[in-house]
Amino acid sequence: MRSSNSIMLLQTIGKSLKDFIQMPQPPNSYLDCNVNNLIIEETSYNIAEMEKEFQHLFSTCNKEQLEVYSAVASSGIVATLMPRGRTAHSRFKIPIFIDEHSMCSISHTSNIIKLIKRTNLIIWDEAPMQHRYAFECLDRSLRDIMKTVHPNRFHMPFGGITVVLGGDFHQILPVIPRASRGEVVATSITRSKLRKIAKVLKLLHNMRLHKGKNEEEVKALSDFAQWVLQIGDGKVGPAAHSNRDYVEDDIAIPKQFCHLNAINSVDAMIESGFPNFLNNFQDADYLSDRVIITPTNETVAKVNGIIVEKTPGEMSSYFSVDTTEDYPRSKCDQLASFPPEYLDSINIPVLSLHELDLKVGVIVMLMRNLNQTLELCNGTRMMVTKCLQHCDECEVIAGQYKGTKHFIPRMELAPMETKLHFKLCRK
Repeated sequence: MRSSNSIMLLQTIGKSLKDFIQMPQPPNSYLDCNVNNLIIEETSYNIAEMEKEFQHLFSTCNKEQLEVYSAVASSGIVATLMPRGRTAHSRFKIPIFIDEHSMCSISHTSNIIKLIKRTNLIIWDEAPMQHRYAFECLDRSLRDIMKTVHPNRFHMPFGGITVVLGGDFHQILPVIPRASRGEVVATSITRSKLRKIAKVLKLLHNMRLHKGKNEEEVKALSDFAQWVLQIGDGKVGPAAHSNRDYVEDDIAIPKQFCHLNAINSVDAMIESGFPNFLNNFQDADYLSDRVIITPTNETVAKVNGIIVEKTPGEMSSYFSVDTTEDYPRSKCDQLASFPPEYLDSINIPVLSLHELDLKVGVIVMLMRNLNQTLELCNGTRMMVTKCLQHCDECEVIAGQYKGTKHFIPRMELAPMETKLHFKLCRK
């Protein structure tokens, strides 16, 4: 591979040769060229195009959205929704294992330091899902960095940079394995010292309620949205005057939201969520607008299997190679203790199944960050376009890079926090 191609490849994933100290390093004269690729990347936008997009978005804002916009307008940022987003852990080097004293792993000689010093606004979405230690870690690190700009900024929240935390507390809180409700709430940002200095701005107007085809459909959408909000507020309980024994958090579902006379089957659910599936199974817009939500991974696997079976085409089966790591005994003892059949049977949420059955046209979701510049991140939805022997060709079906195709290789996943008494690696 040519050196220029190697440099471009490293730049697309936010890395440089300095990050790989085990590799031979060129002379400093080649590396020290006073070019900060991060600043170039974050400022190389089409200003005219973004101005046009801003005018369109600004004209559609409701009163509450305009109040939020005015709260951060002093930052000088015109567009509030930027492309080329990054996960907070990736951009700010927030440690995976974190405590109340953690700092971001940012060197004072790294390129990101100069980028941070030029930053006016940070938008952090889905904030309620994050552990409060992550925000406090970033706060300490930004204070330490920005004090070199001005000593007073060490005493300012987040070093004087405006940080907008977006999210909905009706949705999921930080996931803490085997934790009680009190322990989960204690990890939320509402229990952080930063909460006392935050200004809370609420968006209460549901912009999706006006997408009904007629007044009756709009009212039905509005009633359903209000019912969902009441569930989130804890105002919906079990049915009154019932002789059944209920446990905490049981709720009564109104009859108008149920198909009591319909056949209660997975096939009926799929037909309701994906009507005319066989005529649209390769339509990215059709697929990206639909999803079936289930409470357990077991049901997910069952529904996925039925949909894959319904999809026309030849089935391609991929089998994982499962091994264990950090086992103190010999290889023979390891095979005796953990036979392949046992490892293959393990099914935990952070890993794909041992046998992965795919067809051209089925939807898959990435479980690992591959290239965040191209939005190939954990959670990216894609459609399989080719099933090859050692990789799959997939097309992104939503987002800025919708329609782009990428080869997804075999990857090794090794979850760090599981109920297993050993470290499982699945490739």
